[in-house]
Amino acid sequence: MPHPDDLSPEELSIYEWQMWVRGLGVEGQRRLKNASVLISRCGGLGGLVAYELAAAGIGRLVIAHAGNVKPSDLHRQLLMTHDSIGKPRIESIQRRLNELNPRVEVVGIAENVSPSNVKRLVDQVDLVVDAAPLFEERYALNDEAVRQNKPIVECAMYEMELTVTTVLPRRSPCLRCICPTPPPQWTRQFPVIGAVSGAAGCLGAAEVIKLITGIGEPLAGRMLRMDLRSMRTQVLKTFRDPQCPVCG
Repeated sequence: MPHPDDLSPEELSIYEWQMWVRGLGVEGQRRLKNASVLISRCGGLGGLVAYELAAAGIGRLVIAHAGNVKPSDLHRQLLMTHDSIGKPRIESIQRRLNELNPRVEVVGIAENVSPSNVKRLVDQVDLVVDAAPLFEERYALNDEAVRQNKPIVECAMYEMELTVTTVLPRRSPCLRCICPTPPPQWTRQFPVIGAVSGAAGCLGAAEVIKLITGIGEPLAGRMLRMDLRSMRTQVLKTFRDPQCPVCG
């Protein structure tokens, strides 16, 4: 009898080229199939994380995103469609991901992360992707993921710049170590080009795939920063704060 997590002939065909990646192979694909990931907000940034992970064959996506689709979403949120304006974002997200890959279980939650629901959300998954626009959500996710010892991929962007880093709880700096107070420009509405948020999302998805399959070196203790206006890229070291209230 085949093991229940074995890949079907259809899956072996779909992910064939991906499994050629050095170090990934059939075993890496099995790990993706058996993994579960929470994405906090699934807009211009998180939507691309979700789309790439669904395409890669992740087993289960838990997506937390409240509100209805607005016209101003459409220039960057590629999981939203014009005929969804005025309808719940989570419905459009689930539909688009299921159209791409019906083998992925998509759990849609029409809520944004908050202190009251964060434990319930993080409980359900192996790994967290933080693409939230507000630091109240980011801190809540960080604190709970560290408490549960679950990795977090932190993706962010502003105007033409993006950053990506990974938190391995109690082994690398957490978000509160790196950013103990919210940046002053960080507000609910901010300048964004869809291609920049999409680039951040694709990089975040690659980081998730690396963590799950064990290929490559994650951005733990490092932050990738890109300025797409000048195409300048930096990899900055980050440091744990021994006085951090969460991981210190």
